[in-house]
Amino acid sequence: MQGGNITDILPLNQILCGDNIELIQQLPNRSVQLVITSPPYFQQRDYGGGMGNEVRLEEYLENLLSLFRECVRVVTGDGSLVFNLGDKYEDSSLLLVPYRFAIGATETGLVKLVNDITWVKKNPTPRQFRRRLVSSTEPFFHFVKTADYFYNPDAFMVDKTPPKKLQSQGRNVGQKYFKLIDQSDLSADEKHNARVALEKAIQEVRRGEIAGLRMKIRGIHAEAFGGQDGGRKIQVEKNGFTLIRLRGNKLKRDVLEHSVESIKGIKHPAIYPVKIVEEFLHLLTRPGDVVLDPFIGSGSTAVACKQFGRYYIGYDINPDYCEYAQNRVEMIANENTSSLFGDS
Repeated sequence: MQGGNITDILPLNQILCGDNIELIQQLPNRSVQLVITSPPYFQQRDYGGGMGNEVRLEEYLENLLSLFRECVRVVTGDGSLVFNLGDKYEDSSLLLVPYRFAIGATETGLVKLVNDITWVKKNPTPRQFRRRLVSSTEPFFHFVKTADYFYNPDAFMVDKTPPKKLQSQGRNVGQKYFKLIDQSDLSADEKHNARVALEKAIQEVRRGEIAGLRMKIRGIHAEAFGGQDGGRKIQVEKNGFTLIRLRGNKLKRDVLEHSVESIKGIKHPAIYPVKIVEEFLHLLTRPGDVVLDPFIGSGSTAVACKQFGRYYIGYDINPDYCEYAQNRVEMIANENTSSLFGDS
Protein backbone atom coordinates (compact mmCIF):
# COMPACT_ATOMS: atom_id res chain seq x y z
CA MET A 1 0.00 0.00 0.00
CA GLN A 2 1.30 3.45 -0.89
CA GLY A 3 0.85 6.59 1.18
CA GLY A 4 -0.13 6.93 4.84
CA ASN A 5 0.01 4.35 7.57
CA ILE A 6 -2.46 1.68 6.55
CA THR A 7 -2.17 -0.06 9.92
CA ASP A 8 -3.98 2.89 11.49
CA ILE A 9 -7.17 2.49 9.43
CA LEU A 10 -7.46 -1.24 8.64
CA PRO A 11 -8.06 -4.18 11.02
CA LEU A 12 -4.94 -5.97 9.80
CA ASN A 13 -4.31 -9.59 10.77
CA GLN A 14 -7.72 -9.81 12.42
CA ILE A 15 -10.60 -12.25 12.03
CA LEU A 16 -13.85 -10.41 12.72
CA CYS A 17 -17.11 -12.17 13.51
CA GLY A 18 -20.22 -10.65 11.99
CA ASP A 19 -22.14 -9.83 8.82
CA ASN A 20 -19.59 -9.37 6.05
CA ILE A 21 -21.62 -6.70 4.24
CA GLU A 22 -21.68 -4.53 7.36
CA LEU A 23 -18.00 -5.18 8.07
CA ILE A 24 -16.71 -4.53 4.56
CA GLN A 25 -18.59 -1.23 4.41
CA GLN A 26 -16.21 0.00 7.11
CA LEU A 27 -13.20 -0.42 4.80
CA PRO A 28 -11.96 2.54 2.74
CA ASN A 29 -12.08 2.54 -1.05
CA ARG A 30 -9.11 0.92 -2.80
CA SER A 31 -7.54 -0.32 0.45
CA VAL A 32 -7.08 -4.04 -0.36
CA GLN A 33 -4.81 -5.61 -2.97
CA LEU A 34 -6.57 -8.96 -3.22
CA VAL A 35 -9.96 -10.36 -2.28
CA ILE A 36 -9.85 -14.14 -2.32
CA THR A 37 -12.69 -16.21 -0.95
CA SER A 38 -14.94 -19.24 -1.24
CA PRO A 39 -18.52 -18.24 -0.42
CA PRO A 40 -20.97 -20.81 0.99
CA TYR A 41 -22.31 -22.87 -1.88
CA PHE A 42 -26.01 -22.62 -2.66
CA GLN A 43 -28.02 -25.08 -0.54
CA GLN A 44 -25.09 -27.44 -0.22
CA ARG A 45 -24.19 -27.40 3.48
CA ASP A 46 -25.31 -25.87 6.75
CA TYR A 47 -22.75 -23.17 7.51
CA GLY A 48 -24.55 -22.01 10.62
CA GLY A 49 -26.55 -19.15 9.12
CA GLY A 50 -25.96 -16.47 6.52
CA MET A 51 -25.46 -16.86 2.80
CA GLY A 52 -26.04 -20.22 1.13
CA ASN A 53 -29.36 -20.93 2.85
CA GLU A 54 -31.51 -18.91 0.45
CA VAL A 55 -34.62 -20.62 -0.89
CA ARG A 56 -34.20 -19.35 -4.46
CA LEU A 57 -31.04 -19.36 -6.54
CA GLU A 58 -31.83 -15.84 -7.75
CA GLU A 59 -31.81 -14.57 -4.17
CA TYR A 60 -28.49 -16.29 -3.49
CA LEU A 61 -26.91 -14.69 -6.55
CA GLU A 62 -28.33 -11.26 -5.69
CA ASN A 63 -26.86 -11.45 -2.18
CA LEU A 64 -23.50 -12.66 -3.47
CA LEU A 65 -23.32 -9.94 -6.11
CA SER A 66 -24.17 -7.28 -3.51
CA LEU A 67 -21.11 -8.39 -1.54
CA PHE A 68 -19.07 -8.63 -4.75
CA ARG A 69 -19.73 -4.97 -5.54
CA GLU A 70 -18.41 -4.00 -2.12
CA CYS A 71 -15.34 -6.17 -2.72
CA VAL A 72 -14.71 -4.36 -6.00
CA ARG A 73 -14.97 -1.04 -4.19
CA VAL A 74 -12.27 -1.88 -1.65
CA VAL A 75 -9.83 -3.40 -4.17
CA THR A 76 -7.00 -1.21 -5.47
CA GLY A 77 -6.75 -0.24 -9.13
CA ASP A 78 -4.03 -2.84 -9.71
CA GLY A 79 -5.69 -5.42 -7.46
CA SER A 80 -7.62 -8.61 -8.11
CA LEU A 81 -10.62 -10.59 -6.91
CA VAL A 82 -10.64 -14.40 -6.84
CA PHE A 83 -13.91 -16.22 -6.12
CA ASN A 84 -14.29 -20.01 -5.80
CA LEU A 85 -17.77 -21.51 -6.07
CA GLY A 86 -19.21 -24.98 -6.35
CA ASP A 87 -22.21 -26.13 -8.35
CA LYS A 88 -25.45 -27.85 -7.40
CA TYR A 89 -27.80 -30.39 -8.95
CA GLU A 90 -31.54 -29.78 -9.02
CA ASP A 91 -33.90 -32.32 -10.55
CA SER A 92 -30.81 -34.24 -11.80
CA SER A 93 -29.52 -31.20 -13.69
CA LEU A 94 -26.59 -28.92 -12.89
CA LEU A 95 -27.64 -25.35 -12.15
CA LEU A 96 -24.30 -23.88 -13.33
CA VAL A 97 -24.24 -21.66 -10.26
CA PRO A 98 -20.57 -20.61 -10.56
CA TYR A 99 -21.00 -19.49 -14.16
CA ARG A 100 -24.23 -17.63 -13.46
CA PHE A 101 -22.33 -15.74 -10.79
CA ALA A 102 -19.38 -15.04 -13.12
CA ILE A 103 -21.70 -13.70 -15.82
CA GLY A 104 -23.52 -11.55 -13.27
CA ALA A 105 -20.21 -10.21 -11.97
CA THR A 106 -19.01 -9.18 -15.44
CA GLU A 107 -22.42 -7.69 -16.27
CA THR A 108 -21.99 -5.21 -13.42
CA GLY A 109 -19.50 -3.47 -15.71
CA LEU A 110 -17.11 -3.13 -12.78
CA VAL A 111 -14.67 -5.94 -13.63
CA LYS A 112 -13.08 -8.02 -16.33
CA LEU A 113 -12.78 -11.81 -16.04
CA VAL A 114 -9.13 -12.74 -16.66
CA ASN A 115 -9.26 -16.50 -16.07
CA ASP A 116 -11.53 -19.35 -15.10
CA ILE A 117 -8.97 -21.44 -13.23
CA THR A 118 -9.93 -25.07 -12.63
CA TRP A 119 -9.21 -26.71 -9.30
CA VAL A 120 -8.77 -30.44 -9.90
CA LYS A 121 -9.39 -32.32 -6.65
CA LYS A 122 -7.02 -35.25 -6.30
CA ASN A 123 -9.23 -36.80 -3.62
CA PRO A 124 -12.88 -36.14 -4.54
CA THR A 125 -15.57 -37.54 -2.29
CA PRO A 126 -15.75 -41.27 -3.13
CA ARG A 127 -19.26 -41.75 -4.45
CA GLN A 128 -20.69 -44.15 -6.99
CA PHE A 129 -23.32 -42.63 -9.26
CA ARG A 130 -25.14 -44.81 -11.77
CA ARG A 131 -26.17 -41.99 -14.09
CA ARG A 132 -23.37 -39.39 -13.85
CA LEU A 133 -19.67 -39.04 -13.13
CA VAL A 134 -18.16 -37.92 -9.85
CA SER A 135 -17.66 -34.15 -9.67
CA SER A 136 -13.96 -33.48 -9.05
CA THR A 137 -13.38 -29.89 -10.24
CA GLU A 138 -14.34 -26.39 -9.16
CA PRO A 139 -13.64 -22.98 -10.74
CA PHE A 140 -11.66 -20.09 -9.30
CA PHE A 141 -12.65 -16.90 -11.16
CA HIS A 142 -9.99 -14.20 -11.41
CA PHE A 143 -11.50 -10.73 -11.84
CA VAL A 144 -9.71 -7.37 -12.19
CA LYS A 145 -10.84 -3.73 -12.23
CA THR A 146 -8.33 -2.40 -14.76
CA ALA A 147 -5.87 -3.67 -17.34
CA ASP A 148 -3.02 -2.55 -15.05
CA TYR A 149 -3.46 -5.30 -12.46
CA PHE A 150 -0.37 -6.60 -10.67
CA TYR A 151 0.64 -9.97 -12.09
CA ASN A 152 3.68 -12.16 -11.40
CA PRO A 153 3.34 -15.38 -13.43
CA ASP A 154 6.99 -16.28 -12.85
CA ALA A 155 6.13 -16.93 -9.18
CA PHE A 156 3.03 -19.00 -9.96
CA MET A 157 3.25 -22.81 -9.79
CA VAL A 158 7.02 -22.72 -9.76
CA ASP A 159 8.58 -25.97 -10.91
CA LYS A 160 11.64 -26.77 -8.79
CA THR A 161 13.12 -29.10 -11.42
CA PRO A 162 15.43 -27.57 -14.05
CA PRO A 163 13.71 -26.90 -17.39
CA LYS A 164 14.23 -29.55 -20.01
CA LYS A 165 16.07 -28.77 -23.21
CA LEU A 166 13.43 -28.82 -25.89
CA GLN A 167 15.75 -29.35 -28.84
CA SER A 168 19.20 -30.62 -29.55
CA GLN A 169 21.74 -27.84 -29.81
CA GLY A 170 23.72 -29.71 -32.47
CA ARG A 171 24.19 -29.14 -36.17
CA ASN A 172 20.61 -30.10 -37.10
CA VAL A 173 18.83 -27.41 -35.06
CA GLY A 174 16.25 -25.72 -37.33
CA GLN A 175 17.64 -27.22 -40.53
CA LYS A 176 14.27 -28.67 -41.57
CA TYR A 177 12.88 -25.15 -41.82
CA PHE A 178 15.43 -24.17 -44.50
CA LYS A 179 14.06 -26.98 -46.65
CA LEU A 180 10.47 -25.87 -46.00
CA ILE A 181 11.36 -22.28 -46.92
CA ASP A 182 12.77 -23.53 -50.25
CA GLN A 183 9.60 -25.56 -50.88
CA SER A 184 7.28 -22.65 -50.08
CA ASP A 185 5.69 -20.20 -52.52
CA LEU A 186 7.18 -17.19 -50.71
CA SER A 187 8.70 -14.47 -52.85
CA ALA A 188 12.47 -14.31 -53.24
CA ASP A 189 12.69 -11.44 -50.74
CA GLU A 190 10.46 -13.24 -48.23
CA LYS A 191 12.57 -16.39 -48.50
CA HIS A 192 15.75 -14.37 -47.94
CA ASN A 193 14.30 -12.67 -44.86
CA ALA A 194 13.03 -15.99 -43.50
CA ARG A 195 16.49 -17.60 -43.88
CA VAL A 196 18.18 -14.65 -42.12
CA ALA A 197 15.71 -14.72 -39.22
CA LEU A 198 15.98 -18.50 -38.91
CA GLU A 199 19.78 -18.44 -38.85
CA LYS A 200 19.72 -15.78 -36.13
CA ALA A 201 17.39 -17.89 -33.97
CA ILE A 202 19.52 -21.00 -34.54
CA GLN A 203 22.57 -19.15 -33.23
CA GLU A 204 20.56 -18.14 -30.12
CA VAL A 205 19.81 -21.81 -29.48
CA ARG A 206 23.45 -22.80 -29.89
CA ARG A 207 24.56 -20.06 -27.49
CA GLY A 208 22.05 -21.33 -24.94
CA GLU A 209 20.02 -18.11 -24.96
CA ILE A 210 16.82 -19.98 -25.84
CA ALA A 211 15.88 -23.64 -25.51
CA GLY A 212 14.47 -24.10 -28.98
CA LEU A 213 12.48 -22.62 -31.82
CA ARG A 214 9.45 -23.16 -34.00
CA MET A 215 8.77 -21.62 -37.38
CA LYS A 216 5.49 -21.23 -39.26
CA ILE A 217 5.62 -20.55 -43.00
CA ARG A 218 2.76 -19.28 -45.17
CA GLY A 219 1.35 -22.01 -47.38
CA ILE A 220 3.27 -24.73 -45.51
CA HIS A 221 1.76 -24.67 -42.02
CA ALA A 222 -1.89 -24.41 -41.03
CA GLU A 223 -3.09 -20.90 -40.24
CA ALA A 224 -3.63 -19.85 -36.62
CA PHE A 225 -6.95 -18.29 -35.66
CA GLY A 226 -7.49 -15.66 -32.98
CA GLY A 227 -6.36 -15.70 -29.36
CA GLN A 228 -2.67 -15.43 -28.63
CA ASP A 229 -1.87 -16.63 -32.16
CA GLY A 230 -3.48 -13.53 -33.66
CA GLY A 231 -0.16 -11.64 -33.82
CA ARG A 232 1.62 -14.60 -35.32
CA LYS A 233 -1.08 -14.90 -37.97
CA ILE A 234 -0.52 -11.26 -38.94
CA GLN A 235 3.24 -11.85 -39.17
CA VAL A 236 2.71 -14.86 -41.45
CA GLU A 237 0.37 -12.89 -43.69
CA LYS A 238 2.66 -9.84 -43.83
CA ASN A 239 6.14 -11.41 -43.89
CA GLY A 240 5.44 -14.95 -45.05
CA PHE A 241 6.68 -16.51 -41.80
CA THR A 242 6.84 -16.17 -38.03
CA LEU A 243 9.42 -17.43 -35.54
CA ILE A 244 8.52 -18.68 -32.05
CA ARG A 245 11.36 -18.71 -29.54
CA LEU A 246 10.98 -21.34 -26.80
CA ARG A 247 12.37 -20.50 -23.37
CA GLY A 248 12.22 -23.99 -21.90
CA ASN A 249 9.83 -23.07 -19.08
CA LYS A 250 6.67 -25.01 -18.49
CA LEU A 251 3.44 -23.34 -19.54
CA LYS A 252 1.52 -21.58 -16.78
CA ARG A 253 -1.81 -23.34 -17.23
CA ASP A 254 -5.20 -22.42 -15.79
CA VAL A 255 -5.30 -25.65 -13.75
CA LEU A 256 -4.49 -26.25 -10.08
CA GLU A 257 -4.25 -29.82 -8.83
CA HIS A 258 -4.57 -30.17 -5.06
CA SER A 259 -6.32 -32.44 -2.60
CA VAL A 260 -9.25 -31.31 -0.49
CA GLU A 261 -7.99 -30.64 3.03
CA SER A 262 -9.29 -31.96 6.31
CA ILE A 263 -7.83 -30.73 9.58
CA LYS A 264 -8.13 -32.45 12.93
CA GLY A 265 -10.17 -30.40 15.37
CA ILE A 266 -11.68 -28.11 12.73
CA LYS A 267 -15.28 -28.99 11.91
CA HIS A 268 -15.73 -26.64 8.97
CA PRO A 269 -17.46 -28.67 6.20
CA ALA A 270 -15.48 -27.21 3.28
CA ILE A 271 -11.80 -26.46 3.78
CA TYR A 272 -10.06 -25.28 0.66
CA PRO A 273 -6.33 -25.92 0.47
CA VAL A 274 -3.82 -23.41 1.81
CA LYS A 275 -1.60 -24.37 -1.15
CA ILE A 276 -4.14 -22.94 -3.60
CA VAL A 277 -4.29 -19.66 -1.69
CA GLU A 278 -0.49 -19.56 -1.68
CA GLU A 279 -0.36 -19.78 -5.47
CA PHE A 280 -2.73 -16.83 -5.85
CA LEU A 281 -0.71 -14.82 -3.32
CA HIS A 282 2.42 -15.42 -5.39
CA LEU A 283 0.62 -14.55 -8.63
CA LEU A 284 -1.37 -11.48 -7.56
CA THR A 285 0.29 -9.86 -4.51
CA ARG A 286 3.58 -8.60 -3.15
CA PRO A 287 4.93 -9.02 0.39
CA GLY A 288 3.21 -6.53 2.67
CA ASP A 289 0.02 -6.34 0.57
CA VAL A 290 -3.41 -6.57 2.21
CA VAL A 291 -5.64 -9.58 1.48
CA LEU A 292 -9.34 -9.78 2.38
CA ASP A 293 -11.39 -12.96 2.75
CA PRO A 294 -15.04 -12.08 3.52
CA PHE A 295 -15.85 -15.77 4.13
CA ILE A 296 -12.78 -16.75 6.14
CA GLY A 297 -14.28 -20.09 7.24
CA SER A 298 -11.53 -22.41 8.40
CA GLY A 299 -8.86 -19.74 7.97
CA SER A 300 -6.92 -21.02 4.95
CA THR A 301 -6.43 -17.50 3.57
CA ALA A 302 -5.15 -16.16 6.90
CA VAL A 303 -2.73 -19.08 7.27
CA ALA A 304 -1.29 -18.55 3.79
CA CYS A 305 -0.91 -14.81 4.39
CA LYS A 306 0.81 -15.44 7.72
CA GLN A 307 3.29 -17.78 6.07
CA PHE A 308 4.13 -15.49 3.16
CA GLY A 309 4.27 -12.03 4.68
CA ARG A 310 0.92 -10.61 3.61
CA TYR A 311 -1.58 -8.84 5.86
CA TYR A 312 -5.00 -10.50 6.13
CA ILE A 313 -8.50 -9.41 7.08
CA GLY A 314 -11.09 -12.13 7.59
CA TYR A 315 -14.85 -12.12 8.20
CA ASP A 316 -17.25 -14.89 9.17
CA ILE A 317 -20.76 -14.86 10.57
CA ASN A 318 -20.31 -18.13 12.46
CA PRO A 319 -18.57 -17.64 15.85
CA ASP A 320 -17.32 -21.23 15.86
CA TYR A 321 -15.56 -20.77 12.51
CA CYS A 322 -14.02 -17.49 13.68
CA GLU A 323 -12.62 -19.31 16.69
CA TYR A 324 -11.37 -22.24 14.57
CA ALA A 325 -9.68 -19.88 12.11
CA GLN A 326 -8.07 -17.81 14.86
CA ASN A 327 -6.74 -20.91 16.61
CA ARG A 328 -5.37 -22.22 13.33
CA VAL A 329 -3.49 -18.99 12.62
CA GLU A 330 -2.11 -18.89 16.15
CA MET A 331 -0.94 -22.46 15.80
CA ILE A 332 0.97 -21.53 12.62
CA ALA A 333 2.46 -18.49 14.36
CA ASN A 334 3.60 -20.65 17.29
CA GLU A 335 5.16 -23.19 14.93
CA ASN A 336 7.07 -20.42 13.14
CA THR A 337 8.30 -19.04 16.46
CA SER A 338 9.43 -22.49 17.59
CA SER A 339 11.32 -22.98 14.32
CA LEU A 340 12.96 -19.58 14.70
CA PHE A 341 14.33 -20.45 18.13
CA GLY A 342 15.22 -24.03 17.24
CA ASP A 343 12.60 -25.72 19.44
CA SER A 344 11.73 -29.28 18.55
